[in-house]
Amino acid sequence: MLVTSTPTVENHPIQEYHGMVSGEAILGANVFKDFFASIRDIVGGRSAAYEGELRKAKDIAIEEMCDQAKQLGANAVVGVDLDFETIGIGSGGNMLMVSASGTAVVI
Repeated sequence: MLVTSTPTVENHPIQEYHGMVSGEAILGANVFKDFFASIRDIVGGRSAAYEGELRKAKDIAIEEMCDQAKQLGANAVVGVDLDFETIGIGSGGNMLMVSASGTAVVI
């Protein structure tokens, strides 16, 4: 499945449009990861724990979006947009939400 953020694929005209597709992933961030990430943020370093969670959530959201496109008979998704959000859940900490959306097409 070809996935691109551009609205077209060079040298591959779009033959059919199958509509909007999307995928979502919501992952919990471990309390200890949150604690150590905040310490790294204070010191100025990178938070490998959060980077790993972001990458994992992004991959899941894109995979779900591609699965939906395949079910519609598409072989590509164009105009893909990724959104990243944190959702506060009471005193239990934050959840990480990633959504991917695009247009399922046949090229």
